[in-house]
Amino acid sequence: MSNIVPVILSGGSGTRLWPMSRPERPKQFLSLTAEETMLQLTAGRARGEGFAEPIVVANAAHADELEEQLTSAGMPAQALILEPMGRNTAPAIALAALTAPADSALLVMPSDHVINDVDAFHAAIRAAHPMVDDGWLVTFGITPDAPETGYGYIRVGDAIAPGVHRAARFVEKPKRDVAQEMVASGDYAWNGGIFLFRADAFVEALRTFCPEMLDAVTRSLDAARREGVRIFPDKDAFAASPSDSIDYAVMEKADRVAVVPVSMGWSDVGSWDALHAISERDEGGNVHGGEVVMLDSRNCLARSDGVKIAMVGVEDLIVVASGNDVLIVPRGRSQDVKLLLDAMKNG
Repeated sequence: MSNIVPVILSGGSGTRLWPMSRPERPKQFLSLTAEETMLQLTAGRARGEGFAEPIVVANAAHADELEEQLTSAGMPAQALILEPMGRNTAPAIALAALTAPADSALLVMPSDHVINDVDAFHAAIRAAHPMVDDGWLVTFGITPDAPETGYGYIRVGDAIAPGVHRAARFVEKPKRDVAQEMVASGDYAWNGGIFLFRADAFVEALRTFCPEMLDAVTRSLDAARREGVRIFPDKDAFAASPSDSIDYAVMEKADRVAVVPVSMGWSDVGSWDALHAISERDEGGNVHGGEVVMLDSRNCLARSDGVKIAMVGVEDLIVVASGNDVLIVPRGRSQDVKLLLDAMKNG
């Protein structure tokens, strides 16, 4: 098989990391966990021997930022597919699958996740690779360390190859008691949204299970405008596609679906609390970045990209300053940032 083609999905808006992450510059373009941005870290996990240049599917408004970040990191995209509107993950992946060579293996990755153990990730890819040649659609199941209710789950079925199992069922975000039972059973993995399959196998699955999506995406590419590596699918054709996740459109319905369970230090960095949990902390349990002064404070996260933040004698606070906006929220409540944004919009 030819080199694996990384497919980076960069359509998210990252609203839960407001005020630093905004629709015009969402979290994948920010340096949250390292000097490199999350987009650059994602691309860097799939470069070098065995990997082709990436295909990136993204919001058209981010084209310049994407190209600049990838080029400056020495990882230019072979194709930059710029969606005229978001239609969820299945149509986005279909755009990439119809653009890549039909016999290529596509490694589909969200652009804004953290993987601390890249060697474990590569080992999982090597385990999955032979199955892909055989027409299987492979997903990577994250070994759970808590009964998270914000993630989907995959039931790990019978082993079908070393390190590879049949995906027995997909479970949408469960209630806490159900999540606790699933994690305790040891039979479930988190659904991290990372996949490996041949382009033609995914296209055939769409033809079987969601032909109207395949038709709309195909027409959008047939009528696309192209400028160098940039591809602009036709807006009207793409808008006709159903807006479905890959799990709903394909993975829950196809027969030959496999899961590779892997423990690789994964996080979707879905909130400021999640960032605090995975970041290096000082002796007081604090995480800080930018102009921050802390005295006698414990277990806080403080970040600023401009104004100075000064904190004295506080515990379990999240304080984030960006531009003219300041967020202050108790640790454990940062998921409510979405509610805050709704309130500001309606106020």
